[in-house]
Amino acid sequence: MSQTPPSSATTPRLGVVIVTYGAADVIADCLETLFASEDVTLSVVVVDNASPDRTEDVVRDWQAGRIAPAAMPFATGQTRRPAQVADAPQSTADHHLALIQTGANLGFAAAVNIGLSALSALPALDRFWVLNPDSAVPPATAAAFASHPAPEFGMIGGRVLYFDRPEVIQIDGGVIDWRTGVTRNVNQFGPADTPPPDAAAMDFITGASMVVSRDFLNRAGLMPEDYFLYYEEVDWALQRGDLPLVYCATGVVYHRAGSAIGSPAPGRKASPFSTYFKHRGRMRFLRRNRPAAVLGGWAFGLAKTGQLLLQGDRAAAMALLRGMAGAKPPAAVQARLPKTFVR
Repeated sequence: MSQTPPSSATTPRLGVVIVTYGAADVIADCLETLFASEDVTLSVVVVDNASPDRTEDVVRDWQAGRIAPAAMPFATGQTRRPAQVADAPQSTADHHLALIQTGANLGFAAAVNIGLSALSALPALDRFWVLNPDSAVPPATAAAFASHPAPEFGMIGGRVLYFDRPEVIQIDGGVIDWRTGVTRNVNQFGPADTPPPDAAAMDFITGASMVVSRDFLNRAGLMPEDYFLYYEEVDWALQRGDLPLVYCATGVVYHRAGSAIGSPAPGRKASPFSTYFKHRGRMRFLRRNRPAAVLGGWAFGLAKTGQLLLQGDRAAAMALLRGMAGAKPPAAVQARLPKTFVR
């Protein structure tokens, strides 16, 4: 279904980067809800990390109207389907969709940077939303991010709710335990009507739904790529200088919580893939930003390894140890990585 686009002279614009890998089962829902956004004009680029499934086909099938909308845990709007799937993002009077193939699984940050580089070349855009493909977007969210009154900011975040438990918060933002490098999701598992957090008390915005400003990109540069997965947005947030983090209470998304990479979620333990990169990133982050805490980081990781072994999860325990040490990933993890992956 389509609707008349709003006046481009009065409507805020927002660039959107969606990184996909094995997202064939979720990307259509993300696009269907995103392109039903009201009171905003979107330039969206999907950056696909050489998905082994039908992710690219699903993007094209969705644009052509060959995929029926699914039920959502919120009231949806009318979809303004883009006229085509282009090879590069454009700033147009109505929504625009581009698809870029990276040719290999380059990792989250490298793919984000490809999208940001393409979008930041469009002078009409000064806010850029990094959005996970396993997210669904209520009609008012994109406009809330695009028009939130923050003349100078580094990053804007909002409330991320569990898609399958929409009454429960996944994250409002994050804080760092500098003794161990462990991060904590603000308000995780709290009710959806929990009062907004104090953005000044947060250390970072989740990479699942994160808006950055052009000022931030000019100051901090692109996202650090050597993490591959996890902690890149944490490190990136520290590069913002005096640009503040901002919380937008109406910037709500519903998230399936790491469905492609096996992140932990209610009723689901972390996969070895997720575990390896989580702890690899944690230790890399500490070595770079708080070397004095590396011993504390190891102590935490060894205690967690022992806990996993007592639970009989040897695969996760070995993935954790290898990740902390920066060693070669387990075979099951290595199989998902490009030959050019550098530990």
